[in-house]
Amino acid sequence: MASDRAAHSPTGIQIRLQRGDVTAQIAQVGASLRHLTVGGVDIVPPYPEDAPTPGASGVVLAPWPNRIRDGVWQDGGTTRALAVTEPKFRNASHGLLRFTAYEIVAQTDDAVTLAASIVPQTGYPYLVETTVRYALTDAGVEVTHTLTNRSAAAAPVALGTHPYLTIGDADPRTLVLRIPAETYFETDERMLPVGESPVSAGTDLREGRRLGDVQLDTGYANLRRDVDGFVRATLTAPDGRAVTLQQGPGFGYVQAYTSTGYPGRDLVVAVEPMTAPADAFNSGRGVRRLALDESWTLEWGIRFSS
Repeated sequence: MASDRAAHSPTGIQIRLQRGDVTAQIAQVGASLRHLTVGGVDIVPPYPEDAPTPGASGVVLAPWPNRIRDGVWQDGGTTRALAVTEPKFRNASHGLLRFTAYEIVAQTDDAVTLAASIVPQTGYPYLVETTVRYALTDAGVEVTHTLTNRSAAAAPVALGTHPYLTIGDADPRTLVLRIPAETYFETDERMLPVGESPVSAGTDLREGRRLGDVQLDTGYANLRRDVDGFVRATLTAPDGRAVTLQQGPGFGYVQAYTSTGYPGRDLVVAVEPMTAPADAFNSGRGVRRLALDESWTLEWGIRFSS
């Protein structure tokens, strides 16, 4: 276990965890899972420590994931206006903690808990305390989030996270992505949902598609759960090695996003567990209102098999 306090790191303290041959690196800013290896194989690809987080890599997205149209939403009859943080599409994007330096509240060799508060501000007049715990397992990492409302009024909340996945030196174009989703969200030119349809040839990942054959920035719903209540997406190499991302109860949606612009990688895919889809503060889908002192706990994780 080590914490590197790089004076000029744009992502703050770098927390290094190890359990056997599993290692992880967590960045203080955004509580980002910025690197994960199992047996020396990169599962979550790293990026330069002197660079800002690329493409929201690994960050926690709260109190909403994805986008809010124009940053404007209706809160019980009151119109709220958030800062527009995605100027290209004129949206409020990825919540209010993406660039926050979390406090490290507990740490061991193989686990760390970080905490940050969403404070009342323009467009979101609620105080919500959040924590995230990363705990290494023998084959990956398990992640636990809590959100607790400290406001007198019920606070609307949703949560997502943004890990990118790969499998070591395998050609990323040959990796097969499987997501057990029955429907997907149709979007407009601003990447906001305008409808929901059954998955079809270009969006159906139930039987798997090679990353080299698809281009994705797609939200999915109606996820099939296993008997333990978890949804499992997989990324599989031709030699049988596989990464499984599992999301527990409460995570009812997932976003898949392929990128050719990740530092040092020709192609990667983000598989993003979400409790709500894009523009949920307007649609209401997946948004939970927490009463004063009420908490919400959510779990997801990544596992590698060779």
